[in-house]
Amino acid sequence: MEKPNHHIFVCSSSRINGPQQGVCMKKDSIQILANFMEEIEDRDLEGEVMLTNTGCFANCEKGPIVVVYPEGVWYGKVTSGDVEEIMDSHIENGGVVERLKI
Repeated sequence: MEKPNHHIFVCSSSRINGPQQGVCMKKDSIQILANFMEEIEDRDLEGEVMLTNTGCFANCEKGPIVVVYPEGVWYGKVTSGDVEEIMDSHIENGGVVERLKI
């Protein structure tokens, strides 16, 4: 696999041992992940954009958290409805979604 242009990390409150629990999971981070997967697929960006679910970013009051690399931009209080805007603005056009940036 070639190095992707972007890597999106979504807190899904993953745990090594035990069930998923936590703020991000309770605020539909699994649906956010699913929406990113769908957008990446619909835009034919597989290989260019990598998506990873993560454990806690220790910023729960601003969850769900999405982090985009290589820019290192952190987005907070992301909803599944914000995914398309992040994909349009940040991933495809290189602009940060300022209203979500933390």
